[in-house]
Amino acid sequence: MLNRRHLMASALASATLPSLALAQSIEKPKLTIAVGGKNLFYYLPLTIAEQLGYFKDEGLDVTVVDFAGGSKALQAVVGGSADVVSGAFEHTVNMQFKGQPMRAFVLQGLAPQVVLGINPRTMPHYKSIADLRGKKIGVTAPGSSTNVMVNYVLAKAGVKPSEVSFVGVGASSGAVAAMRSGQIDAISNLDPVITLLQRSGDLKIVSDTRIVSEAEKVFGGPMPAACLYAPVSFVQSNPATVQALTNAMVRADRWIQTAGPGDVIKVVPENYLLGDRAIYIDGFLAAQKALSPDGMIPPAGAQTAFRALASVDPKIAAAKLDLDAVYTNEFVKKAHARKRG
Repeated sequence: MLNRRHLMASALASATLPSLALAQSIEKPKLTIAVGGKNLFYYLPLTIAEQLGYFKDEGLDVTVVDFAGGSKALQAVVGGSADVVSGAFEHTVNMQFKGQPMRAFVLQGLAPQVVLGINPRTMPHYKSIADLRGKKIGVTAPGSSTNVMVNYVLAKAGVKPSEVSFVGVGASSGAVAAMRSGQIDAISNLDPVITLLQRSGDLKIVSDTRIVSEAEKVFGGPMPAACLYAPVSFVQSNPATVQALTNAMVRADRWIQTAGPGDVIKVVPENYLLGDRAIYIDGFLAAQKALSPDGMIPPAGAQTAFRALASVDPKIAAAKLDLDAVYTNEFVKKAHARKRG
């Protein structure tokens, strides 16, 4: 009788305390995610999962550390101060090339959402991409996805990266200030920065990958954007932890697809709004369709990312990479099979 009561009590505890039961099977319940520009719509699913307690629901204690750009966030994981990156998918391809294999396991963005625009004050006579030769272009951080995107656009126009100057301006008020003060002649950045600059007349858009069809035209195929990725060794050694992270992110992806701007504003921190709720709403509406509805990474995405990187780096172009190894959809499939949230 005692054993039976004990079993019933244990079952009841597991039913009423799912997070506790989950935490017992998770290899690394306390972990750090590094992100470059947390306030961006590019990483909105990460913020939603954090703010709505989806990570906690999965038995995770997640600390999100923000950096000036995706390349800086990646450095944190390589250096061992963070476990997982919330960053651009193409970094997984680049890191395999560098001999430090990373694997993406859940998608946040269907399209890069990066916008390239020129400064109408310093470039009033702009006519084509070729006019950017010798100019200063602001990116979130050198080597980040904003840098990769503009490199690709420049390369298609016959302009080499060495023919322009890249300036790291971050992804918030610093980027806005750099553009308005004339410190940079063009900018490759994301929302809400882009919408804010466009509204005030401080930006003329040249290429807009917030539009999925435009992104596919620019890159010649599906170009996965923000995702969660980690060293392959971490993914292999911590499958339950990675599954818990994926469950939370897929839940956030789904939430965003049915959310209205007002719902999002209630969830995100006040400083995300950059002092203007109306602009934040416009930015969200511009970005919503570019966010992943289900967390699945498109199979052709790795090849698209490889082409983008290869177009500006002949060494990558000549490399023989295993592109199937830079991502997996297995965790996302299991998250959908669970049908929670």
